[in-house]
Amino acid sequence: MERLLGITWLEAGAVALATVGMYVAMVLLVRLLGQRMLSGMSSYDLAAVIAFGGIIARAALGDAPRLGGGLVALVTLVLLQAASGVVRRTRLGALLVVNRPVLLMVGETVLERHMRRCHVSHAELHSRLRQAGVGHPSQVAAVVFEASGTLSVVRAGQELDPALFGEVRGGELLAPVPVRGPVK
Repeated sequence: MERLLGITWLEAGAVALATVGMYVAMVLLVRLLGQRMLSGMSSYDLAAVIAFGGIIARAALGDAPRLGGGLVALVTLVLLQAASGVVRRTRLGALLVVNRPVLLMVGETVLERHMRRCHVSHAELHSRLRQAGVGHPSQVAAVVFEASGTLSVVRAGQELDPALFGEVRGGELLAPVPVRGPVK
């Protein structure tokens, strides 16, 4: 029983190293593949996340997981998450880790290159527009694919503050778009 619960210092180091490696690999994959990878969870996405968790756990804990190894992996993940929060607050860390928001739609114009880059389909865009109460593209000032993977819809008729779109990739395209309707 003690062998199932216990862990040596060498084993603890191996678990921590494997956990760090899998965490870094996952962060890099999300960074390279874009924020779309973890947004809008469909049933297929949920299955993939469960599989990711299983792969990471297997790599971190090895063939015979023990309570001690699980605790080392859990503490390592929590510390990595805390460290990544600190790193993201720095300018360089934000550039390396956080994906910038991307403009997908300016007025009635869909930016196809940005849609492809973010792996957003027209069906997903249309769904989000309907959820925002948009009945016609003329009611749209902008649609932004946020760093979190969600779509933000800004309705036409609102004054657009350039400061809100400064970090948005393609945000400079909003300047020439006239504001339609009354500005509140």
